[in-house]
Amino acid sequence: MDRLEGIEKASLRLVTQAIFEYRDTASEIFRHEGDLVADIGEDITRESLDRLGTSRIDQRLFGKIDYKRARYLFHPDYAVKQALFVDSKAEKVSGQGTATLQTSQLSMTVRHIRSGCNVEVAGKLPNILILKNEPYITTTIFVKYNYRETLKSKILDSVTIAALPNGMLQERYNPNFTDTIWLAGRNAPTLGEEFRVRLSFPRLKEKACWRVQKIPISPHEFHWDD
Repeated sequence: MDRLEGIEKASLRLVTQAIFEYRDTASEIFRHEGDLVADIGEDITRESLDRLGTSRIDQRLFGKIDYKRARYLFHPDYAVKQALFVDSKAEKVSGQGTATLQTSQLSMTVRHIRSGCNVEVAGKLPNILILKNEPYITTTIFVKYNYRETLKSKILDSVTIAALPNGMLQERYNPNFTDTIWLAGRNAPTLGEEFRVRLSFPRLKEKACWRVQKIPISPHEFHWDD
């Protein structure tokens, strides 16, 4: 499990570095673009990762996630095939403490308490993705753009990047209904809406500080939080 933690930490460093290198451009895009903020966030994430670049395997990935890449991850002691999924969120700064997720975006089982009842819903991503009989470790990272809105434009305030634990790390991060990293999602069960859940950045950070990084916009400095 410690090796898996290392794989996810290295992946988070990749995404964090890409966003950090692109933060000034991201700020300009937010200020001048008139598209929906969700669309702006998707474009920024994709452009920043494409610009930084990474190893790749010629294997197509599927799913409702903005950036998908089959790749090799290299470590001094090993190399591993990885299915890297990076999804973007954008929300006003008042909501910067959480990210709303769908079960198709995670491999963990969600265990938490909602309206006084225990809730347990399995994620739909596998821990290990099998493609052409080859195993790929599944890694999911979320990029959250926190912005303020003025009469004339949107101001990017900061970017939060979080590495969601793989389902094999369930017992470390969400062993039961009360020891959890989740909050009730923004869906209405009474209306039959699809299940959603909110990832709590403070709760995840309490479990492992490095799993949540926050990049301020220039000229403020960024320091990796370990």
